[in-house]
Amino acid sequence: MSAATLAAVTHGRIRRARRRRLVLGVLAALVVAGFAVSLMAGRTFYPPADVWAVLRGADVPGASFTVGTLRLPRAVLAVLAGACFGIGGVTFQTMLRNPLASPDIIGISSGASAAAAFAIVVLHLGEAGVSAFAIVAGLAVALLVYTLSFSDGVAGTRLVLIGIGIAAMLDSLTAYVLSQAAEWDLQEAMRWLTGSLNGATWAETVPVALAVAVGAPVLLGQGRNLAMMQLGDDTAAALGVRLERTRIVVIVAAVALIAFATAATGPIAFVAFLAGPIAARLVGPAGSLLLPAALVGALLVLVADFIGQYAFAIRYPVGVVTGVLGAPYLIYLLVRTNRAGGSL
Repeated sequence: MSAATLAAVTHGRIRRARRRRLVLGVLAALVVAGFAVSLMAGRTFYPPADVWAVLRGADVPGASFTVGTLRLPRAVLAVLAGACFGIGGVTFQTMLRNPLASPDIIGISSGASAAAAFAIVVLHLGEAGVSAFAIVAGLAVALLVYTLSFSDGVAGTRLVLIGIGIAAMLDSLTAYVLSQAAEWDLQEAMRWLTGSLNGATWAETVPVALAVAVGAPVLLGQGRNLAMMQLGDDTAAALGVRLERTRIVVIVAAVALIAFATAATGPIAFVAFLAGPIAARLVGPAGSLLLPAALVGALLVLVADFIGQYAFAIRYPVGVVTGVLGAPYLIYLLVRTNRAGGSL
């Protein structure tokens, strides 16, 4: 390699690393800004001094309840759930080398939703029971999709198609359960299935925080292996990646994050689907997308929840806003793939 070529390669690496650091810094700053705005702004505005006093434990008339009890758990849950959806979604998309391979599309969210609807309508369980059903169902559906798609390895297209089929069956089951629901159960089930942060409490937030504390480091530790798996199974294996072991580890960790977030907020549509592609456009071809996607997911949920609460005369759940944003991108992706002559 000539000196000029080596210098060009080195310069390119430095430029990509600098761009990555800049994007991560900007995304982190935007998440912090969005978090601060969600605490200060609303039907009543509280100045930063009052919010900071509440965060330090001081008793501020009005702000202590509104900020400390209502807004703070909601904002924290928005950040945690968005990060879970973002990092979980990009894990599947990276591992399977397919932008459609997100939990929204391949049935994991549908499994959690069907289990939650069954727990609410048929079993009449409380919040803890519904959450437990959703978590177990998400893990079970992921295992089922993986098992059915396994044949001398896991092909991304095969897994996506099987996941779409299972998701369709589970969505039909959910619709049937809801058709048999009493009015009071139907309202609770629909609030959960839409994806909402309404009524967020610390009891719902803590399990998601624990899931992030355990699952996120596992996935970040597998970032190098995931990046090499994008080069193809043969190349990754030649570079020393233990394919099946890596797949099992990252699938369990990613599904656990998605399941815990879904159990707390319901299936917030398209966040897992959008976070990875947006992060890839921002960061460029430089390293793992896990951390950028987590920040993008957190920012998406924060902004979408704020828009749903205050941008319209009627308050909309966060899942409605993200669905409006994500559905056009899904259609665009399918049309672009079709025009390129490719498959899923």
